Amino acid sequence: MNYLRLIPAAGALALAGCATVDDLADNRVGQTTLRFANGLPAGTVQLLSNGQTVTLAVAATGMSQGEHGFHLHTTGKCTAPDFTSAGGHLNPGGQTHGALSPGGKHLGDMPNLTIGENRTGSAQVELTGDARVVLDEIFDEDGTAVVVHAGADDYRTDPAGDAGSRIACGVLSSV
Repeated sequence: MNYLRLIPAAGALALAGCATVDDLADNRVGQTTLRFANGLPAGTVQLLSNGQTVTLAVAATGMSQGEHGFHLHTTGKCTAPDFTSAGGHLNPGGQTHGALSPGGKHLGDMPNLTIGENRTGSAQVELTGDARVVLDEIFDEDGTAVVVHAGADDYRTDPAGDAGSRIACGVLSSV
């Protein structure tokens, strides 16, 4: 038996936690390559859906060790060097920022991305809301960017979590 073929399947099942195979988001509906201000690649982002939910999967590389805020931003534009062209956080409901804020989190909020000693990190985040509504918000007329920040998000400071400067950016496109 070729055990090397089992490793990717085992990894996928480990990431799934308590979900059943039928619950896993398996249809890729969007993607981007994250880039640093100098144009070098900083990772990839995939949007996956099972028709009911949308999951964002990020794999980052070349970043400093530690926690980094990362968010969905309102405009699909990543102009270096500061990526402010991406606008603020994607917040269609006009809520406050962060899971620890009294108003709760908004669509663009995500947990911090942890980068290890090897300068890589990954995360999977289920986006809150009905898949069709979430995708309509992401793929609106001006698009959506994924932005990684220099520091950790504190999950409460409005509007951006006090996560520091924007160090990497990518514009989501549908597939």
